[in-house]
Amino acid sequence: MEHQNHNTDSRKNKHLNFKERCLIELRLKDGNSPYKIAKELGRPINTVLNEIRRGTTTQIKQDRYVEMYLADTGEANYKRNRLNSCRSIKRLECSEFISYTVNQIKENSWSPDACFGEALKSGRFSRSEMVCTKTLYNYIDLGLLNVKNYDLPLKLRRNTKHSIVKKNKKYFGKSIAERPSDIESRAEFGHWEIDTVIGEKTDNDPVLMTLVERKTRNAIVRKIPSKTAKAVMDEIKNICSYFSEKFSTVFKTITGDNGSEFADLSTIESLGNTKVYFTHPYSSFEKGTNERHNGLIRRFIPKGKRMSNYSLDDIAFIEEWMNTLPRKILDYKTPESLFENELDIIYSA
Repeated sequence: MEHQNHNTDSRKNKHLNFKERCLIELRLKDGNSPYKIAKELGRPINTVLNEIRRGTTTQIKQDRYVEMYLADTGEANYKRNRLNSCRSIKRLECSEFISYTVNQIKENSWSPDACFGEALKSGRFSRSEMVCTKTLYNYIDLGLLNVKNYDLPLKLRRNTKHSIVKKNKKYFGKSIAERPSDIESRAEFGHWEIDTVIGEKTDNDPVLMTLVERKTRNAIVRKIPSKTAKAVMDEIKNICSYFSEKFSTVFKTITGDNGSEFADLSTIESLGNTKVYFTHPYSSFEKGTNERHNGLIRRFIPKGKRMSNYSLDDIAFIEEWMNTLPRKILDYKTPESLFENELDIIYSA
């Protein structure tokens, strides 16, 4: 051939072609063994054996039934199997589950994974009536669901950034580096992260104070008058009075950042046995659980919107929605149910 890089030699890990099937048929008629044919073709012995099995058919010769391999039969069976080798789309078979998923995403702002996990965990659908989380995302990208990517806010906002831990210039209290390392495992209940969520960047607009428990992911969201240390501490004292003598058991530690609104946070330690820690500057990832929940709040209250436009009922609705959202990381249980279980243990002791 004129082209140096073009040849008819078969390549490894490729399917047999019709020419090779014809050679197999001829060699079998000559009485060659499958092993010898495999060596001639440069193919594994199992490939040749499977092909012989696939292409063997019954023929009548001299009034007798004879089993023999035919290249045409092998080729026909191969093409028929190839047509059935692709997995079919289950969109129509799972229409009820798909409708349920679309409704939960649009009406309740659930993620596709929360829809899948909750439906499977609760037995709402059998596994054969469902498609997995990855398939749901594929259907959305293919336009097979009445859901668009802009209906999935987190998908459009995911971004990974290189983080640099800088030296702490402010000193409000103990650094997170001094916090017991076993808290990282989330095995023990009672370790919280605190932050604030602002609306419009003005001095006369209220803000949200958020507390998230690390183990159960249960959130407490409170609207406070301003982003000041006094407003934060006043609300902390309200929460403290609510839990009364159990406050230090429910709130073993609280971790905040170096915002000026948390300047007096360490004074909580004088109220009981609760310990307070602070993250390094510009290191929001050190209290990522709270940051993640603040992102959920932003689904309802975009940046720049005045918090004064949202009533206490609105804030309570957002809090309840977050705490009743099934979470994959919690085996599709809800933060609210796990939090209540922990409180039952504490108050029954």
